[in-house]
Amino acid sequence: MILDWLFSATVRDAVAMRKQVYRFLCAQRDLLTPLALQLVSGALLDLQKALNDHVDAATLKKEMAKLEAVANKWLKPYPHATMRENVEVLLVALAVAMAIRTFFLQPFKIPTGSMQPTLYGVTSLPDFNPIYRQIQDGSADKSKIQAEMSAQLDSVKIPAGWQRVKDWFHGTSYVHLVAQNDGELQAVNPPVHFLIFNLKQTIVIGGVEQTIWFPPDYGEQSLVSRAALFPRNDVLPGRYYHKGDDVVKIAVNAGDHLFVDRLSYNFRKPARGDIIVFETAGIPKEVREANKIPGDEFYIKRLVVLPNERASIGNDRHLVINGQRLDASTPHFENVYGFDPDKPPGESQFSGHVNGTVAREYNLYPYLAPLFPNADTVYTNGPDTYMAMGDNTCNSSDSRTWGTLATSAVIGKSFFVYWPITKRFGIGNE
Repeated sequence: MILDWLFSATVRDAVAMRKQVYRFLCAQRDLLTPLALQLVSGALLDLQKALNDHVDAATLKKEMAKLEAVANKWLKPYPHATMRENVEVLLVALAVAMAIRTFFLQPFKIPTGSMQPTLYGVTSLPDFNPIYRQIQDGSADKSKIQAEMSAQLDSVKIPAGWQRVKDWFHGTSYVHLVAQNDGELQAVNPPVHFLIFNLKQTIVIGGVEQTIWFPPDYGEQSLVSRAALFPRNDVLPGRYYHKGDDVVKIAVNAGDHLFVDRLSYNFRKPARGDIIVFETAGIPKEVREANKIPGDEFYIKRLVVLPNERASIGNDRHLVINGQRLDASTPHFENVYGFDPDKPPGESQFSGHVNGTVAREYNLYPYLAPLFPNADTVYTNGPDTYMAMGDNTCNSSDSRTWGTLATSAVIGKSFFVYWPITKRFGIGNE
């Protein structure tokens, strides 16, 4: 039978016809009369017998014609058959895609910069969020603020032609808006959303509304306003612009888009050093509320502490697990602990893990590591919980802040970066 199917087009046509008629018969069985059921079923059996007996092509075609005649007479035609078939194909494709997403590979976009430089979140330049933080906590040197902001603005050069296309493949896009008239900036409206997309954002200058179509995700949420442009180009109401002035000039680097491996953890437990993706619902509710963490998002961090382990962070920026110090020889921590100990910890560079003592020493953000204020503090993990930390130790809300997450909240591990096309593209970003 298999060889007949391979070498005979007639056999292949007969098999396809029998399958199609049988499908229609099953779908209409409760609508057909007993006589119709008997005749169609008999014709199907006759064609199947002919296939089993390996009859010649002419005989097989006669049986096919007989089945066609019976089917046309007794089976009810479907209205809009072509549309119905296309819908069925689409539904099957969606079912397959959902099955792959649920059990094998799930696409995921890095939301923040907490794993840099291993994996990148959405970043943009200029970005005055760090300056606003300094202003808020009183550590800003006001004499340097304007110079730093001007330097960031001047650093953005918008290319043209082929270079801009190359930048796009590397994940960099640009937003450029020029004032159409003289006047004060009167309003910066929040982006208009549709599903997961930003459709547009409007700015009003001197009574004239200007639109940015399809504004990108700018990355970290503004500390000043929900309108993400505020902390980007120092775009503040009341600022006066002349016609032709740059109002917005931003380079946006897309966050890494990757596939999450949802299969492996069905066969083994997560291991220390794995880059895991987990539901924030796995963080205790009272902790989420205290730290303003939504319960319906996904985070990506490096798994560092397993159930029933004791953890501390030394002033040398190394984790100590059950009295054993982790270092660059620990699997998956080669880069994390491959930093120069004489170099201070910094943003988006491998700096080990920072505790509260080191954060204060280097004037880092005051909210860092409240659960690990010094090298003597030992945190005891529970039986069904993990602790996870970001590789961007100077700017990561992680287990140093909110503690543990339920083991059941882990959905998978980082597997393959598919966009953008940079040195992180592919497998092996660990």
